Amino acid sequence: MLALTGCDDIGPPPPELMYEGLPVQGDWQTAQRAGFTKCIEYGRGLRCRAKAVMLKGRGPFQAAVDLLGKDARGGFRELTLWHDSDHRAALSVGDLLETQGWKLCRTGQEDRGDQEIYTKAGSPVRISIDISYFGKRRLRVLPERSQATGRCW
Repeated sequence: MLALTGCDDIGPPPPELMYEGLPVQGDWQTAQRAGFTKCIEYGRGLRCRAKAVMLKGRGPFQAAVDLLGKDARGGFRELTLWHDSDHRAALSVGDLLETQGWKLCRTGQEDRGDQEIYTKAGSPVRISIDISYFGKRRLRVLPERSQATGRCW
């Protein structure tokens, strides 16, 4: 007789990673301690939000982390920020990153890319900004995992 384990392949949460006081990855307790306390069911998990979040002195942004599993046991692996009324707000972070020596790479073709990806040697994160979507333009802070490859994404 076979034991059915179900379709749930949610693993353990990643280790906590904070950047400028913001949660980039971790478990539900990490999100809660950082003020991401308004949570709703979202897809296969929970979306926990915070308001008036600042990044690099820019904002205030709305922010969210998406935790895997209805019980949030899989943790989260990125931080998403957006501004409800100013689609240029996310781009202003990119402008600032360039002045601070972050390397810019665009996905897509030439200036018609989908995202601007900012990396900096030694930084634990990369920052991705939507550039082809006009509206609530999303900025994501992601753990840096591929600096050695030299690839944009």
